[in-house]
This record gives sequence, C-alpha cells and structure tokens, in this order.
Amino acid sequence: MSESPDPSPPEPLPLDAASGPKKYGTFTGVFMPTFIILAIFLYLRLGWTVGQAGLVGGLLVILLCFGITGTTGLAMSSITTNIRIGAGGPYSIISQSLGLEVGGSVGIPLYLAQALIITLYIFGFREGWLLVFPEHSALLVDLSTFGALCVVTYISTALAFKLQYVVLAIIAVSLVSIGVAAGTGPLTDNGFADVEYWGAFEEVSFWTVFAVFFPAATGITAGANMSAELENPRRSIPLGTITAIVAAIALYVLAAFWLTGSVSAEALRADLMVVVNEAYWSPLVLAALLAGTFSAALASMVGAPRILQALGEHRILPAGKWLAKRRADGEPQNALLITAAIAFAALITRDLNAIAPLITMFFLITYMMINLVVYFEQTLDLVSFRPLFRIPRLVPLVGFLGSLFAMFIISPIFSLVALACVVGAYVIMVRRTLDAPFGDLRSGMFVTLAEWAAKRVWDLPPMQERAWKPNLLVAVKDTGELRGASLFIQDLAAPRGSVKLVGIHPRGESNSLPADLDRMTANFRSHGVFANWVVMDADDFTRGIVAGIQNARGAFPRPNILFLQMPEDIELTLDYPKIVDLASDEDLGTLLYAHHPKAGLGRRQTVNVWIRDRTPDWSISMDIGNLDLSILIAYKLQRNWKAHLRLIMVVPDADEHDKARQFFNDLLTVARIPNAEVIVTGGSFDETLDLAPDADLNIFGMLSDPDLDFARRMTEETDSSCIFVRDSGLESALA
Repeated sequence: MSESPDPSPPEPLPLDAASGPKKYGTFTGVFMPTFIILAIFLYLRLGWTVGQAGLVGGLLVILLCFGITGTTGLAMSSITTNIRIGAGGPYSIISQSLGLEVGGSVGIPLYLAQALIITLYIFGFREGWLLVFPEHSALLVDLSTFGALCVVTYISTALAFKLQYVVLAIIAVSLVSIGVAAGTGPLTDNGFADVEYWGAFEEVSFWTVFAVFFPAATGITAGANMSAELENPRRSIPLGTITAIVAAIALYVLAAFWLTGSVSAEALRADLMVVVNEAYWSPLVLAALLAGTFSAALASMVGAPRILQALGEHRILPAGKWLAKRRADGEPQNALLITAAIAFAALITRDLNAIAPLITMFFLITYMMINLVVYFEQTLDLVSFRPLFRIPRLVPLVGFLGSLFAMFIISPIFSLVALACVVGAYVIMVRRTLDAPFGDLRSGMFVTLAEWAAKRVWDLPPMQERAWKPNLLVAVKDTGELRGASLFIQDLAAPRGSVKLVGIHPRGESNSLPADLDRMTANFRSHGVFANWVVMDADDFTRGIVAGIQNARGAFPRPNILFLQMPEDIELTLDYPKIVDLASDEDLGTLLYAHHPKAGLGRRQTVNVWIRDRTPDWSISMDIGNLDLSILIAYKLQRNWKAHLRLIMVVPDADEHDKARQFFNDLLTVARIPNAEVIVTGGSFDETLDLAPDADLNIFGMLSDPDLDFARRMTEETDSSCIFVRDSGLESALA
C-alpha cells in the first residue's frame, strides 16, 4: 500500500553563514554590540526613571523591562541551539519555524526599525556633542556623524568591531568613574536615610515611566543580527546575548542604588544628564555617552543590512537578487547602500519623535514572534526540537505575553498600526510563491492540531449532522476515467469537503498510479479542496474497494460518501450490491455516477431531484427516508453551479397532490433550500420522465440492492448524466 506524500516536503536547511573570510567570536560578534546598546541608556534614562518612580519603583521598572526582553533572549538562545541559523538573525529564526511568509512579514518591519533607529542614535550623539560644543551646527553634527558611520561600515565590519573595542573601553572607564563617585560621595555618608523608595507619580504614572524606560531593554538581537558572520552562532548567540543582558541588569540595578542614594528625587527628575554630572570625572562619562550612541548607531548600521540581505536572498522583496549581492569580503554592499539611504532620508526630516514608538513596536513584535516560535516548538514536542540549551515552557509564554503587554502599555494606537503593517505584509507574502531553501514546522503544527481534533472527534458521539460536510472516498482503477469526473467531484466537495482517492492496482503489474494520483490530488488542492491518495494492491477491483473502505476507518477526515462510477465490466456490476452494503455497514453513503457520453454535465445550470411518492405519510420529521444525502448534494450543486433546482415527485393519486406540494413546501422551509421549483405530477413514472423539463444532472435515490440496469436506462432516457444516492443514516438535510 502506497500513500500520498506530504504536500510540502522539507528542503535542506541553510548553511550557518554566508561566504566571506571574516568570522567573529562570542565577545566581538555578540556581547559587545548587545551590551553597548543596552548600556547607553544608563546615561540617558536611568536618572529620570528612578527620580520619578523612586528606588523600589525604579528597580521594579528595570526588572519588568528586562524581564520581558530577558525571557526573549532566553527563548532566542534556546532556538538558536536547535537550528542552523542563517543570515538575518531573528528573521531566520522565525522563517525556519513559521515559514517565509511570516518571517518576511516580521522581517521587513524589523529591518525598517533597525534602519530608522540609526537616525535616533545619531540624534542622541548630537545632543551629547552639543553639550561640549554648543556653538556647532546641529545639522552639520548629524551629517558628519552619518558620514563617519557610512565610511566605517563601507570599509568593513571588522573596522566597526575594532572601534567597538575602543567604545567598550571608554564605557568601562566611565563606569569606574561612576564607581569612584559612589564610593566617595553622599551615599557613603548618609546611606539611604533620605531615599524616596516609591515615587509620588504626580507628573507621570508608573506605566508612563515604564514606557519611557523600556527602549533601554531593547537591542538584545544586535548580536543575532550578525548570525551569518559568527564563527559558531549556535554557541555565540546564547552565551553572548545572555551575558550581555545579565551584565546590563546588574549595571542598571547598581546605578539605581547609587543615584537614589546620592541625588535627591527632585534633582533626578530635573537633570537628564545627572549621571554625567554626578560622576567622579564627568568628561569620561560624557565621552562614554558619545562613544556609546555612536557605537549603537554603528551596530545598527552593520546589523540592518544583514537582515535586508537575507530578505533579498529569499526573494521576499523586489530586486532580491540585487539586494542579496555580497562583495568578495562578504559585505552586503547593496543592502548597505539602501540602509544608508533610508537612514539619510530619516535624518533630513530632523525629527523622528512622531514615529519613535512605532520603531519600538516593530522590535516588540519581533520579540513576540521569537517567543511564539519557541513556545510552539516546545508544545508540539517534535523529535526535531532538541535544543542544546533548554528552557521551561513558561519562559517563552511569559516573553510573548510580556511583549504584547508592553506594546499596548507604551502605545495602543501604534501597537495596532504596527500589527496592521505586519498583517498587511503577510497577506502580500501569502499571495506570492516563495521558495524557501529550508523546511519549517507549519506542517507539524497543523498535524498536531489535526491529531488533537481527531482525538476529540473520536470521543464525541458519531451522529454529528450539524458538522456534516462531504468527504468523498473515490475508487480509481484508471485515472483517465476519473479525469472526466474530477471537476464534478470537485464541485461536490468544495469548499470545505475533502477527497480521498483510492487507487486499485492489480498485484504484479507495473504501477504508474502513485504519480498519476499525486498529480490529481495536487490539482484538487490547487482549487481549494483537500485531497490525498492511497494505492491498494489487490487481485481485483472489488477487493481493492473493500480494502480501501476498511482502510478509511482510521483516516482523518474520515470519508462519509463512497463515490462510484457506472461500471462497464459485467462481473463488477454483479459485485456492486456487495460494495454498497459494505459502505452502509461502514457508515458511508453511496453515490453512483452515471456519466452521459455525449451530454456530460451540460451547462451545469439545472438539477432535477426525483423523490419517491410518500403516500399516505406526508409528515416532516428528522427521518425523511433515503432523501437526506440527495437534498444535501443538490444544495451543494445549487450553490457551486449557481444552478436552478427542481424537486420532482410522481403521485398517481390526484387527491394527494396538494399534500405532496405542502410536503415540499415544508421540506424546503425546514431544510432551508432557497429558490427551488416544485413539480408534482400524476400518471406513471415513465410518462413523467418523458415530460419532465430537461436538466444537466438528474438525481435519483438508490435502493440497498442497486439496479444498474435502471441506472443506465435513466441516463439514456433523460439524455443527461445521473447520480444515484443512498444515505448512510448519519447525514441530515434538516439539521
């Protein structure tokens, strides 16, 4: 027995890194850029934060912010040890798990955030510069800083990292200056006697302080952005990122104690440069502020093109081949030029305060998706998820909920705008055909969901008429014969039904059925109908059908209609009653399709449903006899073909005609079948058959012992294709 393959077989995973001679280790490639970005807000935001919130309030803000990004850092570290991460860092992580469409929809805003934040860092550098040289032109400072960034990054990433060693050294010396101030200042004399432990929050609320400080905790993906340039990203990203986060938390906590013990709350709130002014040697701290903002801009200038280059490599963006191009030394030259152009355009606007919250939202959405990926991987419990660095499932869940919480605390409006941007990008991606060079876990997610649903279904009672939809089991001996009925099968199943093709292959003969069935199921799927196939090796067609019906017991979704075509083989004609009985025993309805060789299905505009005389019982109950499946199929075709539907009944007794019409009216009302024509005639069935309006398809009921001679005669006399239907008893047209 052969079965249909997974429609989306996994592709080979990407290499760890792009070509290029220079690779970086944990300290240079991950720790330095991450720590510098996290540390620079010490000089800009911490004094105001503890001044507004007090010591305990300030510590709570710090721990909340770093708790959200810290759990994300742990989640990112865990998933990095499980995959061969490609270029683009977070973009690669998300794409390899949730597919290029989701990765691209998050990666594009993330790239824009990384490119725009360069300008914000330049503005921060300028503010510090003007404290030293107030007579200098602000625009000239900005342009000069931007030019220096472009020169450094264009020359090489190696030069940028060498400069970061200098920056880190300056920051370290500035921290020594702060430490000396803490050891010799008011903190050692007064202790915490006059400390304000909880802020009055007269000017701003606690959550406003949280929103202002939160960007200080972002930047945890700075090292991951360099994934393609790392010697061992699986080791460097977790170790470098977590170490940088821990070091930053310790730095902020110690500095909060120093500031609240050394400076009054009023002074902290009033002086935004309090860290510079209170240090033992202020010029050192000011130099660290300048060096830190420049280095943060440099890290973003280096990291953002890597994301854009990865987006181009996977053809997420137009001109992808051009964007993906690298120089001989591995630098993404064209992506760097685009990044510089975006940063310059933002620079000349002179003010990004209006969209600064949106930049933070894009970072937070990235954090949300990283946490979501790890949570899904852990929940699915797939064998492929075996990270070297394991974390509890609660960690990514807290990170996801915390990121979502932070978004709406900081700015509900910008949160909705950012989410709309991501959703819009995703819709565009889905409409395109993206060829991923790697597999992802989407199929695993859906399989797990299907397994969960299947388990719940098996626990429910079998009679689920309200949830009925056509799931067809189609017996196939010759795909050429099936091809003529494939469009009709599609019309029966669409839009939410399914088709399972059971190929019957004689033992010992060459077998081309799998390839043919695979093409046919692909065609069904392309038209929105889920389809799969299985091939049964059998001595004859009847045994093959019996095996296929029995095989379908454990299928999901489980078939509920056996679709048969009118046989030409006399022996098979004799076996059909046994097949129909077996289908009934397996709770399958049966649909026998008799294709008219010339008329086919005509113009697919009219359907006649022939219903047996019900004299003398015209009552409507939930049991309407062998009529439910005929009504349901007729309704499906009425919808899918936009066809005119007729219900025809031959009632020899003229006194019963009014009752018959009332029965039809009640039936159509209860069954909720709109715009159907009712025809009640007297005389004989054959007379009515001659006089009845022509139809493209005629539907008849089928007895437990199908009369195939009658079926062939109906096809000839109606000059149309016909179907003959027997209920399973589990469907209901009135439900």
